[in-house]
Amino acid sequence: MRRLALLAVFSVLFVSPAMSQSPPASSVSNTAPWDRAFLPPAPAWDGASRALMVDASNPWVTDFELDPAHDFSPDYAATRAWFDRLDAASDLIRIEQFGVSPEGRPIYAVIASKDGAEFDPAKPVLLAQAGIHPGEIDGKDAGMMLLRDMAFGDKGGLLDKVNLILIPILSVDGHERAGAYSRPNQRGPRIQGWRNTATNQNLNRDYVKLDQVEMQAVRGLVLKYRPDLYVDIHVTDGMDYQYDITYGFNGENGVWSRSPAIAGWLDATFKPGINAALEAEGHIPGELVFGIDEANPRAGLSDGGLGERFSNGWGSAAHVPAVLIENHSLKPYEQRVLGTYVFLEESMKLLADNGPALRAAIATDRALRPAGIPANFVPEDQPSATRAFKGITYEMYDSPALGQPVVRWLGQPDPELWSLPFYGSKPSLILKRPVAYWIPAYRADLIERLRLQGVEMETLTAPRTVSLDMLRLKDPRLATRANEGHVQASVTDVTAERRERTWPAGSVRVPTDQPLGDIVVLLLEPQSSESFFAWGMITEVLSRVEYIEPYAIAPLAEAMMAADPALKAAFEAKLAADPAFAADGNARLEWFYERTPFHDDHYRLYPVGRET
Repeated sequence: MRRLALLAVFSVLFVSPAMSQSPPASSVSNTAPWDRAFLPPAPAWDGASRALMVDASNPWVTDFELDPAHDFSPDYAATRAWFDRLDAASDLIRIEQFGVSPEGRPIYAVIASKDGAEFDPAKPVLLAQAGIHPGEIDGKDAGMMLLRDMAFGDKGGLLDKVNLILIPILSVDGHERAGAYSRPNQRGPRIQGWRNTATNQNLNRDYVKLDQVEMQAVRGLVLKYRPDLYVDIHVTDGMDYQYDITYGFNGENGVWSRSPAIAGWLDATFKPGINAALEAEGHIPGELVFGIDEANPRAGLSDGGLGERFSNGWGSAAHVPAVLIENHSLKPYEQRVLGTYVFLEESMKLLADNGPALRAAIATDRALRPAGIPANFVPEDQPSATRAFKGITYEMYDSPALGQPVVRWLGQPDPELWSLPFYGSKPSLILKRPVAYWIPAYRADLIERLRLQGVEMETLTAPRTVSLDMLRLKDPRLATRANEGHVQASVTDVTAERRERTWPAGSVRVPTDQPLGDIVVLLLEPQSSESFFAWGMITEVLSRVEYIEPYAIAPLAEAMMAADPALKAAFEAKLAADPAFAADGNARLEWFYERTPFHDDHYRLYPVGRET
């Protein structure tokens, strides 16, 4: 009975039975707007961008526009059928499959161009990616409308100077794990895809390690078309506020960036143009919002971290201008989709007018070769700035369910402009840039991941003997739980040992004097939190093969001390300084064993060599 009662509550609060399934594309539901009653109220909105929608009489109306509540997004099959029809009807539109999902669905891009099969290299390219998190699908419906308007409306002129590549659904398997209960903190669409993939991976953690076929395919598409601007479209979680379209990039507002020239162009040219266009259409643009304390909205904001596993961090390291859009989850789906349309249209206009300057910035950043690579960013202890913030009114109440005070958002714009402390990030590690790395042939998997990134390397066709620095890992640790399909590892202390070694044919030499050199360092230095080692991919060096019995080490240790007074003195000093060591027979055994030629020489020896 209790289960039935709970289900009844969910039916009332969340969704009626008639709306539990996606309506077919040919017959969009005429039921009343769906909402989640437990979410805060949304401020009233009637932006000018509503004029972008067409009515049901238009042969190219989208399912989003047909829906009376503008709260519906079509499934994979209906979306692809609509794009296939558009492709067949317009010479400006073509579909390109660039991958296959784990469940066998084609991953495709829709390309809008007046150039035919080959792009004019003089034209800037905008790559807009939707559905890396499929519940956050605003970019798909906005892209459908914009492509329609370029093909059959009044927006065809956008393609005179710019080409557009739209990925409408990147995580196609997650998109099809759809239902009414996917994202509890988000207002629409009423049927949403699932955040993770069929293999339960979060693709927005995979830009550097390239585990997943979806991200490997995207990287191939980027290398093929070399977009001048990469827009990654998401929807937020978190606090309530007035902004409906928030976005950002690494290096915003003049802070440190791996691509300072690109960040400067985005700050000085892109951001003012986007903000003006959105405001003119009735939207409220803002910078990315990451609250530091969910129980206190006024406690401050952070930059959300600068990790290269995310699109904005990867873009900065790869010198690809990458903008992360985070539409506000508590705003109605209609408002978010229309704001995304405006954002994409204005991006094309800005590229048309300012493309050469952006390309010059890209070239400047690709030429950088910093000797030190900042890594492993952590939050600053003190705020680095103060941000003016358009907040929403709220109150605190004591929740009988949670037994603690909880924020209750009241849905009204606060007339007072908040002033919030802003906490940036700082590196906790500076990695030294070597001349090159050497990877043994048996780690073909790591070599392939670097190739997928577009990293330049030399493959040995015959064995080669070289003298390199090899790293000994001191006290590496394994995580206690899995993350993104990996048991991660960490090491804070390494020592370099100069060794002459013969590298077999198939091994590779990876120079760091290349545009992707920073990514090479971040992937191959074991102390980097983005490295292959940190993701638990090089754990074979943590297993020791041989060991020695106490009956063998005891007389050997006594003979060693008799023959080497310095060794004896070091052992006695260790006993005196470390009572726990003195009381641990196994630790004492290990101390002597490490100092014998019997000890496993490859134990904790990192297999990637450094050429310095």
